[in-house]
Amino acid sequence: MDTAQKNILIVPELPPMIKHSTIFNRFDELEPGEELIIINDHDPKPLYYQLQATRGEIFQWEYLEDGPETWQIKITKTLNAPDVLNVTLIEPRLKHPTIFEKFDSLQPGESFILFNDHDPRPLYFQLSQMRGDIFTWEYLEQGPYDFRILITKKPLQTEEKTPTTHASSGEYSDEVLDVTRLPHGQKHPMIFQKFDSLKPGEGFILSNDHDPKPLYYQMIGERGEIFTWEYLEQGPEVWRIRIAKKTLSGPAEETLGDIVAKDLRKAEVFKKHGIDFCCGGKKTVREACEEKGVDVALVIKELSESDKLTTTGQRPLPYNDWSLDFLADYIMNTHHTYVKKTMPDLVQYAAKVARVHGDRHPELHEINSLVQETMKEMAEHTIEEETVLFPYIKRLARKENSNSGDLEDQIKLRVDEHELVGNNMDKIRELSQNYTLPADGCASYSFLFKTLDEFEEDLHVHIHLENNILFPKAIKLQQEESLS
Repeated sequence: MDTAQKNILIVPELPPMIKHSTIFNRFDELEPGEELIIINDHDPKPLYYQLQATRGEIFQWEYLEDGPETWQIKITKTLNAPDVLNVTLIEPRLKHPTIFEKFDSLQPGESFILFNDHDPRPLYFQLSQMRGDIFTWEYLEQGPYDFRILITKKPLQTEEKTPTTHASSGEYSDEVLDVTRLPHGQKHPMIFQKFDSLKPGEGFILSNDHDPKPLYYQMIGERGEIFTWEYLEQGPEVWRIRIAKKTLSGPAEETLGDIVAKDLRKAEVFKKHGIDFCCGGKKTVREACEEKGVDVALVIKELSESDKLTTTGQRPLPYNDWSLDFLADYIMNTHHTYVKKTMPDLVQYAAKVARVHGDRHPELHEINSLVQETMKEMAEHTIEEETVLFPYIKRLARKENSNSGDLEDQIKLRVDEHELVGNNMDKIRELSQNYTLPADGCASYSFLFKTLDEFEEDLHVHIHLENNILFPKAIKLQQEESLS
């Protein structure tokens, strides 16, 4: 009787403001197979759709009584309901390791629900980078306070999508890697090392004493679809497979700035790999990847898939299509305003946190110095842009005569300042270990790192809009005007 009573919820007795939250909390407490009976004075069908949208297809909904005065519904959590991992209860430094451990424990096709108090979008990119394209990421609830994401390990590919067979085994002159003589634990690492050493278009022939199809799925998961897999011989005693790295196409030779100018969503891929798309916007994708030691094929793959991460209603703003005077006003009203609003807090809290925690975390003193220098530079920088450079660009866009000096010299000064500020923020991120809060971090410590992270995020877009769109277009327009 006690157990039955525990699983009955009389909704009209609850204050209106907490009705749905109470039902959801009681549902989340259920183990797979357990049930909750709710009693209400009207049909709670809207709750059904809300529960379905935010928890997924993990429950059964059965009417026990269907009005006209009383409604009783039995809600049963299905036996195959995915586990819920509530990371709000986990120490910050342990959150990502715990999530990765949970993901790695899944079998292909299995899922779990990640619950957090903010959007864990950076985790998506980290998971994609470290595990490859072997999972799906589905938002069940998107804030503003609760975020639930259904993370599913993809099933293995079906036979229709498995590698093709080649009729001949003697037409390739690639190096042969015979793994039959290697200890079991060294086989896959040796194969991956060999593959990673290939240049686009190159290949090798893998020789084994059994079908290495599990390797195919591991390569798909960890490297993505950047290789070809061709059977040359299929047993019964020897298997020979030609593995080749796909040839790269045009995107590798585009500049970072051009790519992000067309679609700002692509910036997330560069940020994930630590590639500077704002100050370093004139480099090609290939050049930037070689400098960072990043697999360019993997970056090209992620760039092609980046638009899939954008949910409905989040299309990128068409910065590249805006007039120069409109873009200049946008930068001032959006990014300059943010800088001016945020700088006093960063200056104050960087000094405070270094003073209180600097003995145990000496890196905070250098972070404080970098913050003070950066904020001073940004304060002077925004004034120069708003009083000299931007008014000149706006007059140029309106085809008004101006005697404000040489535009290219002005722009070069601002770009140099961007580079100084960008380098400082890179050092701060490195010193703070990607803004990782230590176990003894207080609320001020947390606020400082969170605000620095947000400031850097805004700065990347801010500098990109100026370096890669506004400034080049202004120089081009001035050159055209001088010729006319």
